[in-house]
Amino acid sequence: MWRKKQPRHEVLGCLIEAAEAAAGEGSVSSILVLDDDGLLRNGASPKLPADYLQAIDGLKPDPCVGTCAAAAATGAMVITRSFLADDKWRELRHLPMALGFVAAWSMPIKSQVDGRVLGTFGTYYRTSRAPTDREISAVGALASSAARVLDPTA
Repeated sequence: MWRKKQPRHEVLGCLIEAAEAAAGEGSVSSILVLDDDGLLRNGASPKLPADYLQAIDGLKPDPCVGTCAAAAATGAMVITRSFLADDKWRELRHLPMALGFVAAWSMPIKSQVDGRVLGTFGTYYRTSRAPTDREISAVGALASSAARVLDPTA
């Protein structure tokens, strides 16, 4: 249970560690949070380099861009089995590919009070694949925990 005295980034970092454990070796997870202007900002991404985070900072939710921006825009899970084969990644694919990633998926983090999207929970893979049912279930539970941390009205 999250205690409001704990810094938000520490709690989100623990959720990231759990997601990476569920996804297995070589995966990297990230939480992006919608700010007051509706832009995606880093919430917790301990294994992603600063230059990558800077490059994606301030992404606008868009159903036609990447996985996290698309999940934030649609409120639905988005899976990309290959950055090269998915047009949503046409403008950004060079960023994760430079880090050795070839696939990703993202689940929206939604308020348990009113269902609005608060951010996204994304996972990158070094092989072309989709998340397993076990990963989807685990990240679903972790996203619910993240929502309790991110939603001031909860």
